[in-house]
Amino acid sequence: MAIRIGNAPCSWGVEFADDPRNPTWETVLQQCAEAGYKGIELGPVGYMPEDPVLLGDALAQHDLELIGGVVFRPFHDPLAWNDVLDATHRTARSLAAHGANHLVLIDSISDRRAPTAGRVQEAEQLSPAEWDGLRNRLAEAARIGTQEYGLTVSIHAHAAGFMDFEPELERLLDEVDESLLKICFDTGHHSYAGFDPVAFMKRHMDRISYVHFKDTDPMVKAHVIENRIGFYDACGQGMFCNLGQGEVDFPAVRELLESSGYDGWCTVEQDCDPLLDPDPVGDARKNRDYLKSIGFS
Repeated sequence: MAIRIGNAPCSWGVEFADDPRNPTWETVLQQCAEAGYKGIELGPVGYMPEDPVLLGDALAQHDLELIGGVVFRPFHDPLAWNDVLDATHRTARSLAAHGANHLVLIDSISDRRAPTAGRVQEAEQLSPAEWDGLRNRLAEAARIGTQEYGLTVSIHAHAAGFMDFEPELERLLDEVDESLLKICFDTGHHSYAGFDPVAFMKRHMDRISYVHFKDTDPMVKAHVIENRIGFYDACGQGMFCNLGQGEVDFPAVRELLESSGYDGWCTVEQDCDPLLDPDPVGDARKNRDYLKSIGFS
């Protein structure tokens, strides 16, 4: 299969299934295909139809393959476990129905972490008991996806959650068996966290099963770090920019993926804020054109 490039509904501003600002799922499929992509993620469970016939027909109409889906839930919160389990099963069931492989786990944004996004030295740390709970819930979701649905499950570090900074990610990888949990590596979130994406990839390519392409604007990043600006305001100021316009070294990423024999999808995630009057289709095309210009077919 080699490296294939997909996109995700978050590039159209879809973060939560019930957000009234969301474009229709039909619009996202159509525009994703028009922008030159052959694959798309599921988006938040409940956004795209859970009826496999309805969604399958629409994917086929636009010549799109379903790549994977994300469980973006507060794994750090024991009181939210029933909701996490529900999202895990529903997402995994939808993926399995369409032959998609990648179930991605993300500890969602916490009010305790959002104010210190990008500043590892200031960020609140979980207590030992809280860490054990977070790890165990992630491990159980990974077990469900792997053993009950036959999927490849990966952890995705995300700014403003409790699985954000490189030491936390590497600790989790040490504590959860590799047969259950791989890495979905997001270049932009790793950069926002203050670490070198390419250096991390070099150390962990053997465990990276899936990749998200995202870029960070170095001037915005320096400004929000210097002024101790929180996650939401940083996003509103344009932290995540179009690919190739930021600080992530995508040519080096491409070289590393190819030299390591990476065989699979890389998914563009051009997170956009609906309040900033974004151009999702234009950005999707620009990102696809940029990736082609540096050697991604």
